[in-house]
Amino acid sequence: MSATGSSSYEILVLESNDQQRTVDLTLGAISIDYYEDIFSPTITAKVRVINTGNSIVGENDKLQSIYNGLPLRGGERLRMKVLDRGDGKPGLDFSESPENYLYVSSITDVISDSQKESFLLNLVSREAITNETTRVAKKYTTTISQSVTSILNEILKTTKTIDADETQNSYAFIGNQRKPFTTLVWLASKAVPVSSGDATAGFFFYQTKDGFKFKSIDGLIAQEPKATYTYSNVNVNEQEVNTDGKILNYTIDKNQNLIEKLRLGAYSSYRIFFDPLYGSITSPGKQVFGLSNYSSSMKNLGTNGELSLPKLSEGSNVSLGDTPTRIFTKMLDVGTTEVGVGTATNADPEKYQSQAIMRYNLLLTQSVSMMVPCNTNLNAGDVIQCVFPKISSEDTDEIDTDTSGKYIIKELCHHFEPNRSYTSLKLIRDNFGISNT
Repeated sequence: MSATGSSSYEILVLESNDQQRTVDLTLGAISIDYYEDIFSPTITAKVRVINTGNSIVGENDKLQSIYNGLPLRGGERLRMKVLDRGDGKPGLDFSESPENYLYVSSITDVISDSQKESFLLNLVSREAITNETTRVAKKYTTTISQSVTSILNEILKTTKTIDADETQNSYAFIGNQRKPFTTLVWLASKAVPVSSGDATAGFFFYQTKDGFKFKSIDGLIAQEPKATYTYSNVNVNEQEVNTDGKILNYTIDKNQNLIEKLRLGAYSSYRIFFDPLYGSITSPGKQVFGLSNYSSSMKNLGTNGELSLPKLSEGSNVSLGDTPTRIFTKMLDVGTTEVGVGTATNADPEKYQSQAIMRYNLLLTQSVSMMVPCNTNLNAGDVIQCVFPKISSEDTDEIDTDTSGKYIIKELCHHFEPNRSYTSLKLIRDNFGISNT
């Protein structure tokens, strides 16, 4: 059975703020959209509901519509379990315990008349609400990964699974009353994974249906593909052929943006760090950081080897990867938060700043949007293999070896309707071609 078939709303129960009234939305929900994004610290969802009224006992024991009878004011809890029709797919289950329920953050697109009403429920995880009511205040001195776990457990008080890659660098900082999510995303930009050395900085903090993730870019790239999808212009009968691995449609959103990358210092940067203890600046030998310093320790999703960049000018032997296009300045944090002035630099920016900026920007070299049959096995941050055809006037089965290959799922949307379901993906990667690893 094709995964583009109908989906099943197993549980869709909305609770009032005081948890005294509930209403079953399974017959009134016409669509559900569920979202994940490696750039977002929380999952979100949208449920569109059409209701003919007389659905819930409101004030004075009279039957009322959901909007006024529950009533809908924001903060309500939704127990949701949706199954897609793909074989071996887990579906979405946010119904097991109150900690996993989704919460109404807003109600929009409200339309009502004497016969019916419709509205859109915008949903977030419980931690997204807790993030707005708590602050990070205390001092942390451990490794960044340990600080991340501590904030999730002690400040956000999450009971969800935490999957955090270990970091090699410690960082002493004071929360300064920042929100937890703000602090966690900020820490991700300073983190260096244990197994990589100094030239592969850069983490993502995000949430999926499986819990919270604090993952290094190198760790995401090293994953085995979770699925393989192929685009074909040939139409097939879904009753005869399993089309779960077919790309329904796709567009190439971005194929390099050279000027933007140069402006952001993605290929090479000039660094000036001031040491307030000794009144000195970065030594000349460490001021320029270029792609050539980075490529030997960099994993990538495309063809092995350094990204090919044009020369600085006609006849020049210097490429754009060796020419600084952005200047970074920073005062070193020496002895400001830790005892032992001058013994070590706290989170030395020489070991993460230029590398992280380069890594984040290189990862956005290629961007592809595509739609596939619903696959709830997929999460944001997963790697998938894509096979695209080579454009040719001849009738050939050749694949496009530049565009095809491994991609990271930057963001996804699982869309469910009573008669169909599919998954929309935004994919990114840092190079071209099909990797040999």
